[in-house]
Amino acid sequence: MPMKNGLQYIERINKNMADVWLAGEKVKGPISEHRAFKGLMTTQASMYDMQYEEQWKAKMSYPSPLTGDPVGLSFMQPKTKKDLAARREMMQAWAHMHHGFLGRSPDYMNTALMAFSTAAGLLEEGNPQYASNLKEYYEYCREQDITLSHVFIQPKASRIPNVLDFFDYPSAARVVDNNKDGIVVRGSFLIDTQGATSDEILVFPTPSPSTEDENPYAFAFAVPSNLVGIEFVCRESFVGGDSSYNYPLSSRFEEMDTVVIFNDALVPWDRVFICGDEKIALRFFSESHFYNHSSTQIMSKNIAKTEFLLGTIDNMIEAAGLDKYDHVIEKVTEIIVALETLKGLQIAAEKGASRDRWGSMLPDQKPLLVANAYFPKIYPRMIEIVQLIGSSGLIMIPDESDFNSGISGLLNYYLKAINLDAKENVQLSRLAWELSVSSFGGRQAVYERFFFGNSSSVNNRLYHGYSSREMYKKRVKDFLS
Repeated sequence: MPMKNGLQYIERINKNMADVWLAGEKVKGPISEHRAFKGLMTTQASMYDMQYEEQWKAKMSYPSPLTGDPVGLSFMQPKTKKDLAARREMMQAWAHMHHGFLGRSPDYMNTALMAFSTAAGLLEEGNPQYASNLKEYYEYCREQDITLSHVFIQPKASRIPNVLDFFDYPSAARVVDNNKDGIVVRGSFLIDTQGATSDEILVFPTPSPSTEDENPYAFAFAVPSNLVGIEFVCRESFVGGDSSYNYPLSSRFEEMDTVVIFNDALVPWDRVFICGDEKIALRFFSESHFYNHSSTQIMSKNIAKTEFLLGTIDNMIEAAGLDKYDHVIEKVTEIIVALETLKGLQIAAEKGASRDRWGSMLPDQKPLLVANAYFPKIYPRMIEIVQLIGSSGLIMIPDESDFNSGISGLLNYYLKAINLDAKENVQLSRLAWELSVSSFGGRQAVYERFFFGNSSSVNNRLYHGYSSREMYKKRVKDFLS
């Protein structure tokens, strides 16, 4: 089938029936009707529906190289700067639909899989069949418009060196056996965002060291989410309720995170991309240019999110009549500077693109690395600005039902803003509260802080990847000589 619509997305996930656990109970029945998942799935279904809307179809798709049918544009390997611009426009369209609150919207993993598959030639050094598997899997996902989740990291206890296994620490996930049908995998992984609402899962952890010739901790594969032996254990749901008035963000954009447990799950050989080769596993992330390609998608998300924050803050200022205060103006300009900085970095990466060894038009990594280091620092400050401007208005937020009760007359009289009636003013305050105070907002803040790893990893990536440093260093040496 070509690219799917929203109904097909929902029907497929409901039919999938993965083993999902939430609050001590196994999720039963259509997952799209469950309180913890239905808001997200409704939003994502609307995104898939955009692919068939007349105003968007040409920007959201391109002809399949196999069939000529329209397939999702985020699967497309960019070979020219025009392709990069087309991908950006497509990803911006989806980002504006979810306002940057979906960290794992489908175009993220579509982009990641594209990056991996274009570099499949690297896998031929070790096993040509694995390279073929990866390319065929990419084609399968593109042609079927697969919604894909992923796991790269493991629980902290599993990262302890495996020589300490005799202390009964949980072992890192590993291949415990293989047979004519595939490899048998045992272990657990963090954090599978949207794992419960995706068709399939890509597994590619950083391998732990091993003294064995074939490292059992080095592997990469992809399987259906309902594969026998896989369990998804959800964290607490942060959906406040069904009301989009009371919970304007969590009722629409709450992405569930899960621990994924592989309990001796059998992975078929045709879904295995790396097995036992630690060196290839370590090289593949960097040489596939995963970070470059995925960062372009993240940039669109972060710009949309910053625009939404700026719009929210400006509405709060207008409602409270604070637009003449210098300290308030200064705070707003911080957001504007952040927004225009991100936009500038996005265009710089695109304009500085060049062709890589895999035939992709690769965005310049320097602006992208800067953006990846910058946004985790500026996002908490933007949330702090929402709190500083909202102040007590973020605490005193009556429920929607209060405006349909006997006390509504007094609320309507006392809770008015300069340009909003009481109910509209409280609605704006509830939005600011979900952004900056609620459990949903707290999860968003932590997610942005660690999106591409801890600050040391992100800064090291920038420090070692910023090639212009040598040129500037030489310039100063020449000046001094």
